[in-house]
Amino acid sequence: MSVEQLKDRIGNGLAKLQGRPTVSFEFFPPKDEQMEKTLWDSIQRLSPLQPRFVSVTYGADGSTRSRTHNIVTRIQETTSLTAAPHLTCVGAPREEILDIARNYWAHGIRHIVALRGDPPQGTTKYVAHPGGFAYAVDLVRGLKSVADFEISVAAYPEVHPEALGGQFDLDNLKAKLDAGADRAITQFFFDTGCFLRFRDQCAAAGIKASIVPGILPITRFPQLQRMARTCGASVPDWLADRFDGLDEDPDTRRLIAAAVAIEQVQALEREGVSEFHFYTLNRSELTYAICHALGVRPAPSLAAAG
Repeated sequence: MSVEQLKDRIGNGLAKLQGRPTVSFEFFPPKDEQMEKTLWDSIQRLSPLQPRFVSVTYGADGSTRSRTHNIVTRIQETTSLTAAPHLTCVGAPREEILDIARNYWAHGIRHIVALRGDPPQGTTKYVAHPGGFAYAVDLVRGLKSVADFEISVAAYPEVHPEALGGQFDLDNLKAKLDAGADRAITQFFFDTGCFLRFRDQCAAAGIKASIVPGILPITRFPQLQRMARTCGASVPDWLADRFDGLDEDPDTRRLIAAAVAIEQVQALEREGVSEFHFYTLNRSELTYAICHALGVRPAPSLAAAG
């Protein structure tokens, strides 16, 4: 194959990639050696799908900060992926958080997921740290004062459980984007209509940034129900019915989970959605299968092209 033919083939491959959905993946810091192996196996499995970025969470109260930092810098330094640490307002004064951001910038990290954060364990109400950032909008402004980070923030199609109402929540989202955030990633949801109505509300409010749906492949249904109660996401009766009686049948559960998520992303794609963020729970199998159904697949290698 000539150099010109190779260039043409590469160009054709890039053109196909440009027409496919854009994806990103979320991971969390592992608690033990086995979970760490699962995490890195999953990162290796999903890397060829060329995500826009991969994010790494904090613990609910910022307690996993050092582990988050270690994972993010390792991803950034040893893989071709763009790493995006979560950063929250919880548990630290402003300058300490900004020093973390400066350190990330020094390590070549240019993308941050900026969040208010959840109350520390054992408490039920969020209280801003004395001298800290009160809310995510304040954190976004602070990050932009440090460097020109690319910033993602959270959005809630079913309204944040602590918000005073839907309009209050929407105004808060717009404030975060106006402060300099680049996109919003939604909490997971299973009612496609709910997301589409929320997208329309964002457009009517003058929000032009991408509203990226957060997709949660279901690994264990009881775990999903607990997570949903915490974040205010609804679990439709039809979804509970699909998983009924499968607590001791992991193989069938995985098949049902894949079918549910594939139906969801394909329905969203038909409505013009071209970006998806996957809450992987550090597992690659379901996310990889869903991406495959979307047409998000590894690019042909140069060796294969030859």
